[in-house]
Amino acid sequence: MPKYSVKNEKFDEDSFLNIRQEIVSKWPTLNEVDLQEAVGYHKTIPSEKNLFALIRDTKKRGETIIYPRGGVALVDDQIDLLLHLQDHGGADYLPTTVDSYTRNEFFESAKKGIEQSIQNKRSMLNGFPVVNHGVASCRKIIEAISVPAMLLPGTPSPCTPAEIAFAAGYTGLLGAGISDTLRFTKKMPLSEGIRNYQYVDRLVSYYGERGVGIHREHTGFLTGTLIPPAIAISISVLDCLLAANQGVRQYSLGIGHNVNIVQDVAALKTVPRMCARYLHRFGVKDMALPVGLHHWMGAFPPNEAEAVSVICLATVIGLLGEVTHMTTKTSHEAIGVPSRESNAFGLRATKKMIKLLSNFSYPSDPRVDEEMYWIEREAESILDRVLEMGDGDPAVGAIRGFEAGIIDVPWSPNMCVANKVLPARDSSGAIRYLDTGNLPFSKEIKEFHLSKLKERAHNEQKEVDIDLAIQDVTDIAKSVIN
Repeated sequence: MPKYSVKNEKFDEDSFLNIRQEIVSKWPTLNEVDLQEAVGYHKTIPSEKNLFALIRDTKKRGETIIYPRGGVALVDDQIDLLLHLQDHGGADYLPTTVDSYTRNEFFESAKKGIEQSIQNKRSMLNGFPVVNHGVASCRKIIEAISVPAMLLPGTPSPCTPAEIAFAAGYTGLLGAGISDTLRFTKKMPLSEGIRNYQYVDRLVSYYGERGVGIHREHTGFLTGTLIPPAIAISISVLDCLLAANQGVRQYSLGIGHNVNIVQDVAALKTVPRMCARYLHRFGVKDMALPVGLHHWMGAFPPNEAEAVSVICLATVIGLLGEVTHMTTKTSHEAIGVPSRESNAFGLRATKKMIKLLSNFSYPSDPRVDEEMYWIEREAESILDRVLEMGDGDPAVGAIRGFEAGIIDVPWSPNMCVANKVLPARDSSGAIRYLDTGNLPFSKEIKEFHLSKLKERAHNEQKEVDIDLAIQDVTDIAKSVIN
């Protein structure tokens, strides 16, 4: 795709349908999708199985609901997994995590994975190959469960799985053009990932225009390790602006847990304010912005008891930040792909924490207010410069901004990213900038972060250098007992 060929322009229906012809030609099951029939099918599904409505109503009530991740190769096994998470974990809605072959549109390889899974009588894929199974098989999943289902494609190429999933009755999708391109791929141009999610968001609005609400959620946790809140929030704002222009009107802002109560709560409170502010600048005033927390996305401790501590802390932080929903983790994260039992265990631990704190609210805290002040200033510095570079277009600005390092993501695998920003924790555990790279920060912002890191280095009798960052990457996973 040529550089800067993507702009923040809504696909009209003819353009959308023309692009769609190319997408549905990629695998035989995609040609089975009839959008008019799919809209009709959605209207036969009970309203309590619609995620758009569930998230909307939960936000209005000021409550918090939870869901896990999970996907296996075969339809019956996926049904068994989801029923276990529903009945024994208490999930309020259910996931379908897509396998790596499908994420990269390697459908022949996914087909072989299905065949091998049948032969070996266990899943030989790390997720559910939604495109290979097709609409009819995926509808068996939707009809077997009692709560809404959400697709977790985990890819900057979500168009094909979205087509099948939405037609099958899934009413939510996690992912975004900027965030998923930069955390999942090395060589994909940012313009391509943005265009792919513009298509998905236009598909969401196509259903919405016909009375079928489909919920969208942003992946603000990015690379999952020591992401400074202002960077996560800046990307959330840009992806949100792009989704809004395609007609999306309910967009969850998913923030990753960074294991620091004060800074995490500040981030959770800041992200909807920042998104609403920039949406208003673009004339969008009717977009619902629920906030979601993703349990710690970095390395987990291998000890089960210690892993549960991380899960429970994340849950407390989510509640203090008044999130609408949380994505749970398991006590077996360090071991490998979690079993359905460990997944249900994580759900129950989270659910119990929610119940225990159901009547508690976080009192006003000047430390949270201070963090919000700095996060807002940093995010504004990034966003205003990015939009200026794009002549007001967030798509063009994002592409140019990443090339210049004006916006950056620590440890991103993508070649579009400058990778000059280096984060480290201060004495309180909050994430600071060891190196701000080319981020457009004022001298005052830079000095604030440096002073916090110098304080830590003094306390630990260390230098303010890269060793702080290296230590912090693995610190949460270390055992408390040597």
